[in-house]
Amino acid sequence: MAPLKLNSQNLSQIATAGESQVKVPTYARGGAVKEGIVHIGVGGFHRAHLAVYVDKLMQNHGVNDYAICGVGLQPFDVTMRDVLQAQDGLYTVIERSAKGSFANVVGSINSFLFAPDDREAVIAKMAHPDTHIVSLTITESGYYYNENTHQLQSEHPDIQFDLDPANASSPRTTFGFLYAALARRHQQGLNPFTVMSCDNMQKNGSITRHMLESFARLRNPELAKWISEQGHFPNAMVDRITPQTAPADKTALADNFGIEDSWPVVTEPFMQWVIEDRFSDGRPPFEKVGVQVVSNVHDVEQFEKHKLRLLNGSHSAIGYPGQLAGFKYVHEVMEHPVFRKFVWQMMQEESKPNLPDIPGVNIDEYCQTLMERFSNPTIMDQLPRVCLNASGKIPQFIMPSIAEAIWVTGPFRRLCFVAAAWFHYIKGVDDNGNSFKVEDPMIEELQAKAHAGGTDPAAILSIKNLFGDDLRSDKRFMQQITIALEEISRDGILKTLPKYVD
Repeated sequence: MAPLKLNSQNLSQIATAGESQVKVPTYARGGAVKEGIVHIGVGGFHRAHLAVYVDKLMQNHGVNDYAICGVGLQPFDVTMRDVLQAQDGLYTVIERSAKGSFANVVGSINSFLFAPDDREAVIAKMAHPDTHIVSLTITESGYYYNENTHQLQSEHPDIQFDLDPANASSPRTTFGFLYAALARRHQQGLNPFTVMSCDNMQKNGSITRHMLESFARLRNPELAKWISEQGHFPNAMVDRITPQTAPADKTALADNFGIEDSWPVVTEPFMQWVIEDRFSDGRPPFEKVGVQVVSNVHDVEQFEKHKLRLLNGSHSAIGYPGQLAGFKYVHEVMEHPVFRKFVWQMMQEESKPNLPDIPGVNIDEYCQTLMERFSNPTIMDQLPRVCLNASGKIPQFIMPSIAEAIWVTGPFRRLCFVAAAWFHYIKGVDDNGNSFKVEDPMIEELQAKAHAGGTDPAAILSIKNLFGDDLRSDKRFMQQITIALEEISRDGILKTLPKYVD
């Protein structure tokens, strides 16, 4: 039997068509629900995380006023627009683990707006009284945040364009759209919507607030004051490993579940979301579907530190050295006994010691769970995905652990190895001489520094919006990262790695 095309008309048949039963939405959609959430940046992670939580609220708890309107701001979002429109907003989440594969059709994305087609429609949607939350997965570079000065990159051409009042009706950046919609709500006497970052950044809500208020002050100090006094930007910690969808995933979905889906999402069973209970215009009952809603930012920060330093830091330790060594997938790196020891020892001896205790959380069990998740061979998590946009990751995932180890005179040589591996990775050639594409918003500057510096890390460390003076001025750090970069450049990853394993 041929697979069924995923759309609303075929849902009842899809539920029983494949070898295994598929969960499908049975709740009302379309005009029968209100779209209380507008989400900017509909990619794999959003569709495996926030959209899944909302789907559970709609399916299991009758919540019908927080369906999602997806928004794409970038030209490449046109593919997502076309897929979702053809499938009535439906898509499949495939969970894979040692227990097998399970498929669930998600229907919480009720509509999709492609900003290059109609920027006014996006502004109007955010400003609509039914919109209570505007959520974001725009990656680190979408925040225009200077890691060193902690200020808005106001000189960036896109920000400059959006700051020009002449361009008020045709913004380019997330902040341009948020400002325009909030200005309209202010004029209409509405509450500001909550701006809810779901990006994998420490203090994501606080950074979002600071960047938007900075933008607004440059446009209209009065509106900036209203946003500051009335707006809410909850901090959150998000977690679910979501690899890029491969053609083989679509084929397996068709063969095993009888579904023809142009862009399914593959992910792991594990998912976690810790969010601060700070909303300016109401929120769904997230706690009913397993979200950890906490009372203050401090609670979020504790979970955040554990996740960024242990999960994301370890992903960096797997990704950059792993790709240089010629591996393709995360689980392949974890199958290498020396790599596996390295990751565990880095977590236990260098990342973990400076992390806070969280009541009810066993940090060693968390580390063990991470090792199991990294080793899951069924989700086929590709290293290039883990390595994407490192200029926004290494300063958050690796350098803070090094900085704290410097402060307490603790060990950090393995962390230095990871940073040095990234410095070498920037050149885009693996240890076998094969070229690969390095995807990073700062790639031109990074590669220029990497080639100019050679085996001296000082050139890359001179990029002030990535690295602070406390690192550059520490002799022990400079010595260890220089040694690591020299060894990796001379001998390659697999010959150098055993020197960093006890």
